[in-house]
Formats: sequence, structure tokens, C-alpha cells
Amino acid sequence: MDKLASSLKRRDEAPNVKLAESIVLKNDKKAIADLVGNLANKDRQIQSDCIKVLYEIGERKPKLIAQFAEEFSSLLDNKNNRLAWGAMTALDSVALEAPAKTRRMLPRIIEAANRGSVISRDHAVSILTKLTSRKEYADQVMPLLVNQLRHSPSNQLPMYAENAINVITEKNRDLFLRTLRSRLGDIQKESKRMRVEKVIAKLSLPSP
Repeated sequence: MDKLASSLKRRDEAPNVKLAESIVLKNDKKAIADLVGNLANKDRQIQSDCIKVLYEIGERKPKLIAQFAEEFSSLLDNKNNRLAWGAMTALDSVALEAPAKTRRMLPRIIEAANRGSVISRDHAVSILTKLTSRKEYADQVMPLLVNQLRHSPSNQLPMYAENAINVITEKNRDLFLRTLRSRLGDIQKESKRMRVEKVIAKLSLPSP
């Protein structure tokens, strides 16, 4: 705890990132358990620092925090918004490390995405895209992903569409394309509309 940014009276995130890198290097499971325990600390700054360190660990070595997916899920509706979207970020990092567990959490993840910040939605859509890449979940999760694309802010749509290209199959391509085409009129910025049109063009090419 004495290495967290708030403990060092720092306003930047550098100490938290440095701590995450050190924990990953040492495979320090005790430190990770301490961080998870302090997500319930009464000090909101400590809460925020701890979730930052945890999702930085997840970005580097997701298996180290995968066992705590349930704890992250329980924070998605937390009143501390930093903790809520940080938890979604952590869940995104472990989605492919613990796919079955993440799949069971989708109702809560989607609910949090629909009412939360742009960051929460970004990571929720990333989670859906990752799960769709798994053959055993594709049929169940693809409609959820498409629904997010159908209702997402137009500014975010190009990124979501580009990230989803690799999970599109012959089976779900038509639905995906119809959804993107239906949203073109919503995109006012030409550069963003062109990005979506590029995805449509790529997916409309005949299969080799």
C-alpha cells in the first residue's frame, strides 16, 4: 500500500504502473490479494489506485488476476465511477483467460455498459468481441455484440466495427453488415463514416 500513488502523494499514475510491473515480474500473488482486498478500502483514492494497478497487471499477465473476476464484476455498479470502469477494464483483460466465468457475467456487464461511461462501454464491447471469437460462445454472444453496435454512440462505432472484423464468419456476416449499413446515416463526421464504410467494403468482398 505504501507504493501506491496516493500514498506517495503523487497525482500521476506512474507509481501505480511501476508497481504493477514489479508485481508481474515477481508473480507476487500476495500483493495482488492485498490490492483486491483494498478495493473495499474506505479511502476512495486507495480504491482507485488499487484497481488501476490490478488492470495494469491484467494487461501484462491476465492469468494473475483471472481468479478475481467475480470481485471485479461486483464493482460494476459501484458509486465510485473510477472503480466501476476500472473493474470493467480488468474484466476485459481476463475475458479470454476465464471465458466461461466472463460469459456468465454478461448480463451484469451489459447493464453496466448501457448506463456507464464511454470507457465502460468500450471495454464491454471488447469483452463481447473476445467471447465471440470463441467458437463455443459465438452463437450466443454475437447477437449481444450486434445490439451494442446498433445502439452505440456513433463516435465509438468505427472502433467497434474495426475490432470485430476478425470475429465475423459466413454465419454472422450478413447480420453484421446490415447493422453497420443501418448506422451510416447516424455518423456525421466524414472520417468516421469512411472507417465504417471501409469495414463494410472489406466484409462485402467475396470469400476466397
